[in-house]
Amino acid sequence: MNSVDFLLTNKDITYEIRTEIKRLGRLIPDLIISKTDVGKSRNYSRNFNSSVYDRFKWLCGCPKRNKLFCFICLVMGGNQSAWTQEGCVGKGGHKATA
Repeated sequence: MNSVDFLLTNKDITYEIRTEIKRLGRLIPDLIISKTDVGKSRNYSRNFNSSVYDRFKWLCGCPKRNKLFCFICLVMGGNQSAWTQEGCVGKGGHKATA
């Protein structure tokens, strides 16, 4: 019930169900995300580190989509952004705080 897929496909969730999803908590799977950036003198490789969940308590992951989402935004019906619709895999700006 607290999966990203459930939250994305069930837009008309009752307050009681939202409360239960919040109680269950966010999913924090170990995702396989990597990115290579080209620098002036060399290439830089970055890989997903699950410790990011400790720093950003609003962050949740979807192993099926292999992307990160804003758990609070999904549960509470936040604004329509990449954090709530498509998911994010690279650097992005989100205004929520840890």
